[in-house]
Amino acid sequence: MTSFYLPDAAALRDAEQLIASLGGDAENEANARAARSRDIGNHIAFCRWRQIGRLIAFLGDDGAEAPTLH
Repeated sequence: MTSFYLPDAAALRDAEQLIASLGGDAENEANARAARSRDIGNHIAFCRWRQIGRLIAFLGDDGAEAPTLH
């Protein structure tokens, strides 16, 4: 199982908004925002957008491990 850190609920909302507005391109947009943040030296925003990109990738991964049912 892939693990990732999300600092707050706002990160989930941002991921949701990107997915709703861009669909399959949401991960690319999150990665582009991370790259722009890195390029201007904003390491906090860079890390945040990278994690959002990872979350979007995880949510869109059809091969992700399903939780066990008990």
